[in-house]
Amino acid sequence: MNLVEVKAIKFGYGHTPALDDISFQINSSEFIGVTGPNGASKSTLLRLLLGLLKPWSGEIKISKINEKGQPLKIGYVPQQIASFNVGFPSTVIELVRSGRFRKGKWFARLTTLDEKVVQNALEIVGMWGFRNHKIGALSGGQKQKICIARALAAEPDFLVLDEPTTGMDFESRKNFYGFMSHRVKEHNCTVLMVTHDQEDVKPFLDKIIHLEKGERDTWKCLTLNSCEGHFGQED
Repeated sequence: MNLVEVKAIKFGYGHTPALDDISFQINSSEFIGVTGPNGASKSTLLRLLLGLLKPWSGEIKISKINEKGQPLKIGYVPQQIASFNVGFPSTVIELVRSGRFRKGKWFARLTTLDEKVVQNALEIVGMWGFRNHKIGALSGGQKQKICIARALAAEPDFLVLDEPTTGMDFESRKNFYGFMSHRVKEHNCTVLMVTHDQEDVKPFLDKIIHLEKGERDTWKCLTLNSCEGHFGQED
């Protein structure tokens, strides 16, 4: 199923284009990495895709339904989330539990399955031991992790992550990528993730969207299927 189609988009800040003639497709049940050097407008590309920015030209289409014909659920965790102040009253587990609430059922009691999903999400990001801590007392990196856990707990059809493993050690990154791959293969989730950990994540990805500099210093798109020769290393 064709989930996302991007056709020849162009966008920049002020009068200077940053992204030019960007085109690619995303199918459902794919784990896709977005790569490129620092300053390659990778985060900007995600925001364009989600409708948070409007392209100067071109077209972006996202399916309104998932493979089962149900309304598509999208989850997004940006690279830098808004900080919670010290007095923020919620605990970690309360925030992540909120990801299980359905629209119109904010005060419904969570089931045993819901609680297992919440625990699993917190364990994946290494925050289960902090479940009863106040969010405002956590570090910036820890807050980022619980926002990722909340997105995971919601079990979206299309999950968009901007450098989610920043600050994680090698083993934590490996477990996270493995969990994402499991969500894709076993639960038909589609994951689009900006990453700099090319070698670590390579075995798990189905496709690469690589941004590279064009002739006029604008960033262009190269889409590669995941294989031994991707990242432009094929001779």
